[in-house]
Amino acid sequence: MSDKAQLTIGDKVFELPTLEGTEHEKAIDISKLRDQSGYVTLDIGYKNTGATKSAITFLDGEQGILKYRGYPIEQLAERSTFIEVAYLLIYGELPTQQQLADFEYKISRHTLVHEDMKKFFDGFPSKSHPMGQLSSLIGALAAFNPQSLKQGLTAEEVNEEIIKLIAKMSTIVSWIYKKSLGHPVVYPQNKHDYVTNFLYMTFGERTEEYKVEPVVVDAMNKLLILHADHEQNCSTSTVRIVGSSDANLYASISAGISALWGPLHGGANQAVIEMLERIKEDGGDTDKWIAKAKDKNDPFRLMGFGHRVYKNFDPRAKIIKKACDDILEQLGINDEVLDIAKKLEEHALKDPYFVERKLYPNVDFYSGIIYRALGFPTEMFTVLFALGRLPGWIAQWKEMKENHEPIGRPRQIYVGHENRDYQDIASR
Repeated sequence: MSDKAQLTIGDKVFELPTLEGTEHEKAIDISKLRDQSGYVTLDIGYKNTGATKSAITFLDGEQGILKYRGYPIEQLAERSTFIEVAYLLIYGELPTQQQLADFEYKISRHTLVHEDMKKFFDGFPSKSHPMGQLSSLIGALAAFNPQSLKQGLTAEEVNEEIIKLIAKMSTIVSWIYKKSLGHPVVYPQNKHDYVTNFLYMTFGERTEEYKVEPVVVDAMNKLLILHADHEQNCSTSTVRIVGSSDANLYASISAGISALWGPLHGGANQAVIEMLERIKEDGGDTDKWIAKAKDKNDPFRLMGFGHRVYKNFDPRAKIIKKACDDILEQLGINDEVLDIAKKLEEHALKDPYFVERKLYPNVDFYSGIIYRALGFPTEMFTVLFALGRLPGWIAQWKEMKENHEPIGRPRQIYVGHENRDYQDIASR
């Protein structure tokens, strides 16, 4: 694309290069604007600012499109596995059968976590939030892998840290759940695939055999795939900007986990269940709460409906709705909270108020329902989101490193006091 954008400031005209992505997204390159004009742009929240060029994920909110490395999310969720998608995101191509087998084998050989990490749990308060634990434990992995702190790691050394992190993440997440129950941890079994192993460590007991239901494995694979990456969101941007300081992989991912913890980001599926609990405690009258959601003078909003990026529909929600229906049917779960969720869903899909505003149930709505049906407490939902998002974070961190991107350093418009003279404390 050879067009130039022109910016006129006073009597000066500045030419700015333009560029176009492979999916025809158009951008104006302002990288040298300050050097040329003395001006910076103001874009609070970076809603209109491209911070990088990336080949990982394409998202079109208006059309409801999500692709990983060019592959539609619908195809990947239907035909792939979480670990195969992780390979795709991190290395850029779908693996051959041998590449996938090698990847799975390497991960299975690093699932054990150093026994000394159990001592961390002794220091956490009994009611501490799982996301605080996860952020701390992932950051601590750097201390147990000091080679990751070395400057100028080779591609092979970086890859070894990636393998370790993927492997140990599932074990650590299962530990967090077990410790919340006061139960002893269950160690991984190398004979299981990644998702089955995670569910085995999470719901299995040392006292008896545990068989993971195929429908649960399938649903969990889909959930993790659908959460694996989502372009330059808050946590992903955090991982990249922390990594741009040459911080190690574990520190960068720990920062992303902290960003995901926020209720405006990864906590949305937890908020869905908390809303449903509130409706149940009020008597379960969904019509009343639908009316409240429609009332512009009422502050209540239905959680899990609509999406700030997808202006039409969330493509992930269509996929996970079927998995949600399958889980509830095959496990035969009787739960008043989930019954309320189904009533809200049916109402929103038919009511002109929601249809006209495109306030369809999103992926957070259905994922919250599935996690509850599987037996996870609501505080674990965001931890499970982090488990799914890990490959995307790693891929974004790796791409940033390989592109030799400079350290992130946003500008600001200073609006504070001008010159002031210091006064001694006695005269203030």
